[in-house]
Amino acid sequence: MSKVIFITGGSSGIGKATGEFLLTKGYKVYGTSRDPKKVPGSPFPLVALDVRDTASIKAAVAQVIAEAGTIDVLVNNAGVGITGPLEEIPAEEIKNNFETNLFGPIEVMKAVLPHMRAQKSGLIINVTSIAGYMGLPYRSVYSASKGALELITEALRMEVKGFGITITSVAPGDFATNIASGRYHAPLLKGSAYEVPYGATLDLMNTHVDAGSNPQQMAEAVYAIMKTPNPNVHYKVGVFMQKFSIVLKRILPDKVYEKMLMNHYKL
Repeated sequence: MSKVIFITGGSSGIGKATGEFLLTKGYKVYGTSRDPKKVPGSPFPLVALDVRDTASIKAAVAQVIAEAGTIDVLVNNAGVGITGPLEEIPAEEIKNNFETNLFGPIEVMKAVLPHMRAQKSGLIINVTSIAGYMGLPYRSVYSASKGALELITEALRMEVKGFGITITSVAPGDFATNIASGRYHAPLLKGSAYEVPYGATLDLMNTHVDAGSNPQQMAEAVYAIMKTPNPNVHYKVGVFMQKFSIVLKRILPDKVYEKMLMNHYKL
């Protein structure tokens, strides 16, 4: 029997690339989309799921288990970007980001864990971000939501290890996906104290995404984790300097690291 893989946010970007790659390896793949009807031609089934809606999550998980009999691997990939000066980001947009990037993935894990516990096996791969390892200017909310998911991964991993379930995270750097077009941008306000520095940083961020790596690399990383008998707690996928920036944060004094980031963003 082929293992059943359940990928949230499987209609585009990293989720779609991962699903397509795992299909070539013989796995049975289910993806999710808020509205599968808007995604014709998907090579694998897409189940309706909105990670901000607990009832939607439970229904999607139940549907996959009913059809496939099991969920062996959850790739918790659905997420959304957000940028802006913290002072100017509306509270509802901050809440929406945490609902999508943190509370939603938590609810998806809570929905699949009883089934995995009953079968005494399962793998959960939480897709986080290298941005979650550091507070980045004008990406404070995104860094915070993804960083929180990293810590949830660490804690929950220990809670469920005794049930035969493994939880790990994989943090991508900049990849060429449509996340930039789908994320919330706080508007550049004319006359704002942040107008010039935020505008320049936003242009730089968009350039990084446009020139980002091929999502196929993330797909291959997920596959490698699935084939590893005892996965690590965390994985990072990206160009050398993005991954090395995490190492530098560990070893450099806080103010030195802060200065390095400010120089990078020309602040």
